[in-house]
Amino acid sequence: MSIYWNEKTKRLAPYVPGEQPKDRKFIKLNTNENPYPPSPLVIEAIKKAASETLRLYPDPLCTELREAAAARYGLKTGQVFASNSSDEILAFAFAAFFEARGNPIFFPDITYSFYPVYAGLWEIPYEIKPLREDFSIECSAYQGKSGGIVLANPNAPTSIALSIDELKMIVEAAEWNKRVMIVDEAYIAFASTKGSCSTQATKSMLPLIGEFPNLLVTRSLSKDASLAGLRVGFAFGNEELIEGLCRIRDSFNSYTLGSLALAGATAAIKDASYYDQINSRVIATRSRVSQELEELGFRVLPSQANFLFASPPAKNGHEFYLALRERGILVRHFNKPRIEAFLRISIGTDDEMDVFLEACREITNEK
Repeated sequence: MSIYWNEKTKRLAPYVPGEQPKDRKFIKLNTNENPYPPSPLVIEAIKKAASETLRLYPDPLCTELREAAAARYGLKTGQVFASNSSDEILAFAFAAFFEARGNPIFFPDITYSFYPVYAGLWEIPYEIKPLREDFSIECSAYQGKSGGIVLANPNAPTSIALSIDELKMIVEAAEWNKRVMIVDEAYIAFASTKGSCSTQATKSMLPLIGEFPNLLVTRSLSKDASLAGLRVGFAFGNEELIEGLCRIRDSFNSYTLGSLALAGATAAIKDASYYDQINSRVIATRSRVSQELEELGFRVLPSQANFLFASPPAKNGHEFYLALRERGILVRHFNKPRIEAFLRISIGTDDEMDVFLEACREITNEK
């Protein structure tokens, strides 16, 4: 530790992202990236925006992008916030809506590991709620008095989703306490067996924003729009919540999205049919791989995301992770209580998953 760090910096336990190797070629199934390229319209829009106008500041309000998102999801522009990734938006939301000296916020013991990092950054007390033995969320645990609630749906890394009725029970309790509930929908596009926008809408909390003034829904273009390299995210909620996010953002940096990101993200939002098509392929591959892993003796949790959470039969999770890595395949292993036996496996192309499955067969059959 540096003598120049303040006490808060010394106490922080930062988030550790998935490995991004540069030393050799891997099949990357470790960071939940979409295996298919962005829409051609996105590339075209970025090329068009790469002009002499880059000398000018971008629109700090992200107006065109927010209008496009509002039109796609049937909301008002004032109910949409756009910024540099849903991770950044979540950090803004923790700062805007949760109290450092208030009641603890609630989130699961096994969930997106950035949540306790944000709580530590803003010195917000939190209480983790254990998942059930099957790794599903116990809804009744979130209905008591809290400082707010944060749930990923589908949850990560377990990949399991709650129903709308279950989420409504929780957000109603949070509204009774006049606390904000954040629903992190980074993987919602994969929470359907069909992949169509209309089917996805029945899985999302977006239609309930008008009903619940305390509901904030966050989303990302990293997974479902194949734009992890562009770093664009959204929050959806009533105008008061959006204004709160704007106040936090504008206390850091009003220009969170550059012109190229704005152009590419707007094109992606407008090309829903392309992304429905490729994400349907991801869902179909997920189903096939899940079945084949179960036939090999893996325990596979019921996934509604673009990844699988599975426990191998022949070796412990870390050993299996290392064996796959030796074969040029990266997956994610979390050395944490209750899930150290599991691997998180991003869904790649069919060819990539065939190589992965063959490696699993080899490792499983080793004595």
